Amino acid sequence: METRKVYLIRHGRIRLEDDQRRYIGQLDLPLSCDGVRQAEALRHTLAKAAITAVYCSDLIRSRQTAEIIAGDRGVNVRQRSELREISLGEWEGCTFADIIRRFPDEFRARGADIAYYRVPGGESFADCGLRAVAAFHDILGTSAGNIAIVGHAGVNRLLLCHILGLPLGNLFRLSQDYGCINVIQCSDAGYQLQLANFRQPPAAK
Repeated sequence: METRKVYLIRHGRIRLEDDQRRYIGQLDLPLSCDGVRQAEALRHTLAKAAITAVYCSDLIRSRQTAEIIAGDRGVNVRQRSELREISLGEWEGCTFADIIRRFPDEFRARGADIAYYRVPGGESFADCGLRAVAAFHDILGTSAGNIAIVGHAGVNRLLLCHILGLPLGNLFRLSQDYGCINVIQCSDAGYQLQLANFRQPPAAK
């Protein structure tokens, strides 16, 4: 295998009506103004990274970030639905406070089995990890050179657990801030995580 780098990125901040913590999952929300600036900072940070292709999920926040990063590089932005964030079914769009009030037993059960609990109508993190990891290996097998993958907080954590050999139950020990970069070196020796959750501050306006 050629030695190459994967820049695993979380999309920029999304546009929300308020500051309450919500289950977003696969709700198709665009970037906020701050999110656009974070994506522009990513483009600047990766300007000399010799990226040959940019991959993203088909959710708009991931696509927008990927398109800004690609900019005028002349590289393709390739959408992969398998890179979507975890589906949270009936909880999508609900605030944490609302779920705790309405479904206290289910909320506790998910917290006790974060890797394998399925929200009604949704996925477990294990389900999400199966499709995301399969897509990651397929992308590596059908591309060459350094690539960027614009994922989501949950998807990125699952991929990092896979790369680091961590149990899925530890996924929330890995921080993934809006607009962050993780650098993974791939070679015959396997994977090496060289940088995690790095953020370049957006340029001042």
